[in-house]
Amino acid sequence: MKTKLFVAALLAASGAAFAQAPNDAQIAHIVVTANQVDIDAGKLAQKQAKSLDVKAFGKQMVTDHGAVNKQAVALVTKLKVKPEDNATSQGLKSGGDANVKKLKGLKGAAFDRAYVDQEVAYHQAVLDAIDKVLIPNAQNAELKALIVKVRPAIDGHLQHARMMQASLGK
Repeated sequence: MKTKLFVAALLAASGAAFAQAPNDAQIAHIVVTANQVDIDAGKLAQKQAKSLDVKAFGKQMVTDHGAVNKQAVALVTKLKVKPEDNATSQGLKSGGDANVKKLKGLKGAAFDRAYVDQEVAYHQAVLDAIDKVLIPNAQNAELKALIVKVRPAIDGHLQHARMMQASLGK
């Protein structure tokens, strides 16, 4: 499946990537990286998608995930926490880069299906990481509150992507 690298990095967050639970600096880096990955793919969807719905979804991903990253950066700046690179954020970045590279080679309906399939898998993996790793391990109350606050939007993105996936067909 096209999404293996992407999803593997997030699923690794549920235990295998860390010998011990991630700390807040690592969680902050995962949050920012996960959002940036979806921003990059969304920008490409705005340019290359055939379907107006897929283009609009790409725009929504750029807007929504950009807003979360602004909040996350403002919070870590306020808390004087330097986001710490880690295996999960590195996997997300490399998976995101590979996905964008693959998507750049697709056109029309093939692009739309591949992008939407990726968004379904990615948002499900993000929700799993939020529920199993990020929220349970965040020590700072404000960081945890930010993650809890954005969870419903991530779930909304997943539901929207699933509806588009059904309408585009497999």
